[in-house]
Amino acid sequence: MRSRFLVCYDVADPKRLTRVHKTMLGFGEWLQLSVFACDLTPLRRIELLDALLSLINLREDRVMIIDLGPSEVRGATAIEYLGQGPRLCKPPAMVVI
Repeated sequence: MRSRFLVCYDVADPKRLTRVHKTMLGFGEWLQLSVFACDLTPLRRIELLDALLSLINLREDRVMIIDLGPSEVRGATAIEYLGQGPRLCKPPAMVVI
């Protein structure tokens, strides 16, 4: 069963910040700046934690992971927006020949 997680990070070094952001794109939906919504199985959550631990400096950086519950139940509706609402921050499409 997948659960929805809200992942927020504050990374001090610009190079690490870029690496964390690129890694997070493989795990979830980019909501705004350093915030992602991720629907993860228990195994995929462990993979995310492992990936982040290999990138961040535990003395300088911070990652907050909030479990919003099962994706099919409350997790799907746990995020509410005021103002502009969600921006689907997708990288531009690339055509490979």
